[in-house]
Amino acid sequence: MAEPRTRNARRERLVGLFVLGVAVVLLLSSPTWFSSDRGTVGIAQVVVGLLLAGVGGFLVKRSSTA
Repeated sequence: MAEPRTRNARRERLVGLFVLGVAVVLLLSSPTWFSSDRGTVGIAQVVVGLLLAGVGGFLVKRSSTA
């Protein structure tokens, strides 16, 4: 039988927190694009920021259940 893979919860938590930090920076800096009449870049930045926030939140939550 295959041996179950072990997860490194500490590393998973750190990666999740890093990704959450990147998401926060993207979301907080997105108004800059809207004020400079580059709304499409701002919208894309918000979408990517929300995606990263979801992934980071998932990783942090998953690491706490390990």
